[in-house]
Amino acid sequence: MRVDPNYVSGLVDSLNASTLSEQQLTSELSSGLRVASLSDDPVAAGQASLLSSAISQDDSFVQTAATTQSLMQVADSALSSVVTQLTSALSLAVAGNSGTESAADLNSLSQQLIGIRDQVVSLANTSYQGTYIFAGSKGNAQPYTTDTSTSPATTTYNGDALTGSVTTVSGQQIQTGVAGSAVFSAPGADVMATLNNLIADFSGGTVSSTASSDVGLLTAALGNVSQQQAILGSSLDRLESASTYAQTDATSRTAAVTSLVSADPATVATQLSSAETQNQALMSVISTVEKQSLFDYVQS
Repeated sequence: MRVDPNYVSGLVDSLNASTLSEQQLTSELSSGLRVASLSDDPVAAGQASLLSSAISQDDSFVQTAATTQSLMQVADSALSSVVTQLTSALSLAVAGNSGTESAADLNSLSQQLIGIRDQVVSLANTSYQGTYIFAGSKGNAQPYTTDTSTSPATTTYNGDALTGSVTTVSGQQIQTGVAGSAVFSAPGADVMATLNNLIADFSGGTVSSTASSDVGLLTAALGNVSQQQAILGSSLDRLESASTYAQTDATSRTAAVTSLVSADPATVATQLSSAETQNQALMSVISTVEKQSLFDYVQS
């Protein structure tokens, strides 16, 4: 009896397919990946690609947020110090305007106000990683300079009113700073001008007629600085929340990618064992068939 050559060919094709499956399963078991290329599973690969892109956006935002948070924390700390300085200045100004201070006391008070003014100017010129944080968009230029050749002295703002912002992964805009013009030079609450005026109000050992109104302006200026600090603090809280969300989202998406492309070792091992058994069986059948065919050919 002769064996149908197409039957042998079919067995060989089955063996090739079984061998390919065995190689694929061996690769999955060693690499831990079920999907290593687009051809392995186009749908899963496409989904994994989209998830990976989203993860990259999350990671990029988290890095940006970390740097921005540090800058905002420096600004918040500087404003806390400004509030402390202005609170001290207000106490001195109220005392000086009480009418109970001697000329020597008033001169000493004026000198203390000069020290506070200089501290506030220094804080307003705070920089972070080479950028002046209260200069608006002009971060490379020192925002405040003081000219003491006039009486009262003049402190000039050299920045602008622009503030930075970041966009979260959900598209939300968050303000990342406050400009010096809004904090220290606001109309009706001008910190620098009021301090300079109060210094002049008490210099020379006498109290100027404008001292009382300047005390009121300093109160308004202190309130404005506190308000601007609250705005900054709110933005900082929102940025921290957005960063935490992005980190959580990245972790969740990473797990989803792993689920899509990773192989289940136990399942793959079982499938590999089955493929190896099938491969050996096919090879045995093919060997037997080939021997029978050769024997029939010799006998013919």
